[in-house]
Amino acid sequence: MESYPAPARALVAAMTEAAAEHPERAVAIQGAPGCNSHIAALEAFPDALPLPCFSFEDALDAVKDGKAGRALIPIENSLHGRVADIHFLLPESGLSITAEHFMPIRYWLMGLKGGTISEAMSHPQALGQCRHWLRARGLKPVAYADTAGAAAMVAEIGDPSIGAIAPRLAADLYGLELIADRLEDSDDNTTRFVALAPEASNALVQGPRMTSFVFEVRNVPAALYKALGGFATNGVNMTKLESYQSGASFAATQFFCDVEGGPDDANLARALEELKFHTKWLRVLGTYPQARARG
Repeated sequence: MESYPAPARALVAAMTEAAAEHPERAVAIQGAPGCNSHIAALEAFPDALPLPCFSFEDALDAVKDGKAGRALIPIENSLHGRVADIHFLLPESGLSITAEHFMPIRYWLMGLKGGTISEAMSHPQALGQCRHWLRARGLKPVAYADTAGAAAMVAEIGDPSIGAIAPRLAADLYGLELIADRLEDSDDNTTRFVALAPEASNALVQGPRMTSFVFEVRNVPAALYKALGGFATNGVNMTKLESYQSGASFAATQFFCDVEGGPDDANLARALEELKFHTKWLRVLGTYPQARARG
């Protein structure tokens, strides 16, 4: 709680108390009240009680500890790429992906009334999504833990030369003046969120669906080519493949992957079986409904 700026603490306390009374409705999010994850949680789950957590690890722990029925975590942005280190956090958490949600991202510059802004504080992702706008106006970007937390910090600092880049809701919550809108460098700026729960849904997902998994290739020539061959020969559409390193050896690469379909589909089952043969290990993270058509 003390990690949040003072203007946010009363809101966090009230939301935490409400979530504690109905943990089955609680959705753990990373960030202060008013952040994009707060808005996304209400969009994706209208009956949700958003539970603010200071870090992504805290949000996942809230689910594992029974304080929230699920978490909603941003994993990628159309302008700035990977958001959270979901590749590391999710396999370690033991949670499953049960849903996805896409949300258009809109940013405002906000600050104290009558101020002339020279510095803009926000999450590094938001600063990256607005970098052309900031550069064109000569504003110094200042990184902070999250967007709405930056707005709360601006209210706490009380310096009229420091503004925040955050969703409009943050200005309403922390009493800041809206100075400029539509700061993002592209009109189609969109973030993809995933919902995480202790267990995968037992009900068969109906309609178009996605499956996410991580794997590590063997340290041999053409390892990735061999590992992915089964998806091509079985006609499985792969929509995301992202590499990352685990540890300091740099000897073996791990991959995060999204494909269309579910493991009970004959073609995907065959592709995953072939993938197992060519990899050190494979971990399916979840099968869930498509929130947006691919391709």
